[in-house]
Amino acid sequence: MHYSPFPITVKRAQGAHIVDVDGHQYQDFLGEYTAGLYGHSHSKITQALTRTLSDGLTFGSPTEQEGRLGALICERFPAVERLRFCNSGTEANVLALSSARAHTGRTDIMVVDGSYHGGVLSFAGDNPLNAPFPTHRIPFNDLETATETINRVGRRLAALIIEPMIGAGGCIPADADFLKGLREATEAVGALLIFDEVMTSRHGPSGLHGMYGLRPDLVTFGKYLGGGMSFGAFGGRADILDRFDPSRPDAWPHAGTFNNNVFSMTAGFVGLSEVYTPEVAEAFFAQGERCREKLAESLSALQLPVHVTGMGSMMALHFGLKAPRAPYSPPPGYSDLYELVHLKMMTKGQFYARRGMINLSLPVTDSMFKDFASDLIATLDLCSEAILKTVGP
Repeated sequence: MHYSPFPITVKRAQGAHIVDVDGHQYQDFLGEYTAGLYGHSHSKITQALTRTLSDGLTFGSPTEQEGRLGALICERFPAVERLRFCNSGTEANVLALSSARAHTGRTDIMVVDGSYHGGVLSFAGDNPLNAPFPTHRIPFNDLETATETINRVGRRLAALIIEPMIGAGGCIPADADFLKGLREATEAVGALLIFDEVMTSRHGPSGLHGMYGLRPDLVTFGKYLGGGMSFGAFGGRADILDRFDPSRPDAWPHAGTFNNNVFSMTAGFVGLSEVYTPEVAEAFFAQGERCREKLAESLSALQLPVHVTGMGSMMALHFGLKAPRAPYSPPPGYSDLYELVHLKMMTKGQFYARRGMINLSLPVTDSMFKDFASDLIATLDLCSEAILKTVGP
């Protein structure tokens, strides 16, 4: 979020537009890094939150709102038989991994090299703040090497966690056969498979595990499912989640002051039940596919080493001779290109992530994306000399 020479500071936002403190307006194609799926200040959600204010803020007890939202998530996402709420996607992933270690009695976890599952679960390089789980890394979309690594770790492996489409690392989809193979390989050694769907649960009515017909043991959620409020959740197999049942004498502890706060529960339920219905989710995924395909055609016609990857309403731009197939960290010399294009796009009133991430929100129309794509193509053409000099023809 910090962009040199200085980050823009947003003063207000509505729909798919934001306004900075200097009065400049931008079309928002960042979408709060996928948390802003509903756009800014959606009327149904803001009205529900206003009504909630009159009933009290936090109660320190179960609420009707959490029951409704929990039931709806279990209904929408086929791998989720039970659910626990928390406060962020990072927290959901830490709790899912800790649950897997407690359930299996094993210590080690496995991740994709270059993946990101939160501030303390970042595996692009060495993060000194990472949670101290014994960790093994596998390459993305390389089933043979991944299976060999799973078998080598064997009965020490508690869980493998993976995004079915890499998000922060460049919107890189996993091959369906790769995910299916991971399901088989983890089952063979008695390890759990965790799908991090903090971002990808927006894809279609039931997330990517539903789309692919796969059944991970645990699934994590966050971002938009809180309706724009802070939110996290993890769910999955009943025999695992039932260990949190407080009526059990050996129940696993899981406390959190704001786990079930009424604002997140209310906004999440209204968003999922009244706005992002299964029909809307399906149409939104198709819209994103359509937009990305048209952008890819325009980039191809430009004949520059620039590519777009992604699925549905999430996509990312990449400089390089070919599109990446694994989590992507641009070479040091490319950072100036990303900065140059990003700054020029901002002067045209277009806002997205400097690293190239583009996320649609529900208020974004095909016409708005067409304007964005047109500005991007013009900007890339203007910067073509710098692009060719840095990347090559």
